[in-house]
Amino acid sequence: MAIKPLPNEKDLLQRIAEGDDRAFVELFHAYHEPLAKYVYTLLESVQMCEEIVQDVFVKIWENREALPKLDKFTSYLFILTRNYTINCLRKIIKDRKHGQLYVDDILHSGDDTGMFKLDDEYQDVLNRAVAQLPQSQQKVLMLRQQGLKTREIAEQMGISTDSVKKYQQWAASSVSKFIKSHTALGVLLAIIKYQQ
Repeated sequence: MAIKPLPNEKDLLQRIAEGDDRAFVELFHAYHEPLAKYVYTLLESVQMCEEIVQDVFVKIWENREALPKLDKFTSYLFILTRNYTINCLRKIIKDRKHGQLYVDDILHSGDDTGMFKLDDEYQDVLNRAVAQLPQSQQKVLMLRQQGLKTREIAEQMGISTDSVKKYQQWAASSVSKFIKSHTALGVLLAIIKYQQ
């Protein structure tokens, strides 16, 4: 991501370092949009994108005394934004893992309090998600479910191991998106995520 420096950037940074909030607002307005676009390409979430950009600018304000010493502010801004975005992605992955483990515990706990209804609903949505995949992706998933390894699937389908991996990635991504948009499980995962 290339951000074009402002012509008066050094002056703005000096004024911000001295506590000038008007200069800070000017800096924020100048760089908010390109940063938001960059973060959105990685997260595809307007809400998380806004939170990250705001967090970046809060960090800049908190460390404003050091701003005049920076050689390339735009590089600093990019690195700071990238690091915040990576941390956010790590948190999302961690939350999803915890949420999925929780859901797996519920679905396989043997509890007869109606949780099997969710299991049936989940299985139905999963079946529909797999049915909408291209035939090659469905076959890779079916063979993987039978316990075949990547090399064995490639030999059986007459394709490369790289193709098998790609088909599996695409299938997993499509199924995940389908499930999130078609089942209460997605809502349950979101609730679990925000309770942690």
